[in-house]
Amino acid sequence: MGIPIGKLQLYTAAGGVPPEHLLPLFLDAGTNNEQVLADPLYVGLRRKRPDTETLYRFVDEFVDTVQQRYPHCCLHFEDWTGSDAVHLLQRYRDKVCCYNDDIQGTAGIALAGMINALKIKQGSLKDEKIFFAGAGSAGIGLADLFVSELVNEELSKEEAQARIIMFDEKGLLVKSRKDLFDFQRPYAQDQPPTLQLLEAIKTHKPTTLIGVSTVGQLFTREIVETMTALNPRPIIFALSNPTEHAECSAEQAYSWSQGRAIYAAGVQFPKVTLHGKTYLPGQANNLYIFPAVAMAIYATHAKRVPDSLFIEAARGVAEQVNQDLLQQGCLFPPQSQILKISTHTSAKVCKKIFELGLSELDPPKDLLKFIEELTYKAEYLPYCCI
Repeated sequence: MGIPIGKLQLYTAAGGVPPEHLLPLFLDAGTNNEQVLADPLYVGLRRKRPDTETLYRFVDEFVDTVQQRYPHCCLHFEDWTGSDAVHLLQRYRDKVCCYNDDIQGTAGIALAGMINALKIKQGSLKDEKIFFAGAGSAGIGLADLFVSELVNEELSKEEAQARIIMFDEKGLLVKSRKDLFDFQRPYAQDQPPTLQLLEAIKTHKPTTLIGVSTVGQLFTREIVETMTALNPRPIIFALSNPTEHAECSAEQAYSWSQGRAIYAAGVQFPKVTLHGKTYLPGQANNLYIFPAVAMAIYATHAKRVPDSLFIEAARGVAEQVNQDLLQQGCLFPPQSQILKISTHTSAKVCKKIFELGLSELDPPKDLLKFIEELTYKAEYLPYCCI
C-alpha cells in the first residue's frame, strides 16, 4: 500500500487536492514469484497470477463497482505490467474518468522538457526525429503524446509517427518482427532489423535520444559522441530510475558532448561544471504533472481524461521555467515551488476541460482563483484546554 498512499500524499502536498476525497487502493492478483510465495512473512495473495482474460474480468468488476459507488470518481492506474498498462488504459479511457500515470504522467513531463529543450535550441517539434531506447508502456506513452502534439502542429498522424524511431531489448522495431504488441506496430520501421543501438542511431540520425529502457549506462560515450556529431545541440533524456538505471549521468552527457547536450533525467543529478560553465540538470518527475491534472479533474468534475489534458499540463509546467534556468540547461521549474506550479498548471488544464465540454459546471471567470479556493490548506488549529 506504500505506493498508492504515497501518491495520494503528493496529490495533496503538491496539487492541493483535499485528502478526504482520496482513497488508496491496491489490487492483488497474486504473484508468479515462487520465492515470494514460499516466504512465510509474505502478506499478499498466495496464489499464481491468473490468465489475462480472468485478470481483466476482475478489473472490469472493480471498475464497474467503483462507478456504481462513486460515479464521479477518477481512477489513477499505476504499476501495471507493460502490456496490461496499455491495454487496460485503452479498455477504459473512453468509458470512465481514468488515466495511467506511468504512461500519461511520464509522457506529460517529458513533453514539458521537450518544449523547453526546443526553446534552448530554437527549434520546432515537427523538425525533430525522436529515437526511443525502450518501447514498453512508458516509451509508447511518450511517443503517443508526442504524436498528438505533432498533429497539433498540423502533421498527419502517419507523418507524426514517422518522426518516431523505437528500439527495445530485441532491437529496432521493424515491420518484419513477429513479437510486437498491437500498440508498438504503428512505430515499426520498414527497415532491416538491427540489434545494435549505436548502429541504429547512426542509420536513423535522430535529433533527440530518449531513454526509457531501465538499463543503466545504456548511453555509452560513443553513443553520446555520435549524437553530438549528428547535431549541434543533441537532446538527450535519460529518464529511467532509480539512479542505477539511468541511461547516462548528467556529468557523462555534458562532458562527452562538450557541453552541447540538452539533458534531463528521471532522477536528480547534481550540478556539473565544465569549462567554466555550470549546468543544472533537471529532473523529469511526474510530480509536476499528475497532482495538477488531478486537481483540475476534482475541481471541474471532469467526465474523461484525454491526452490533450496532459499536453496542456506539459505546456503549463514548461512556461514556468525562467530564462535564467534555461541558460543553465534546466528544463523544469524548481520543485520547492511545486504547489504554486501545480496551481498555475491546474488552471490551464481546467480551461481545456471546459473547452472540450468535459464538465457540466459553468466555467468560472477566474480559473486561478477557482483553483486556489479549492486548494487544501494544511492549517493546524490551536489546541485549548477547558
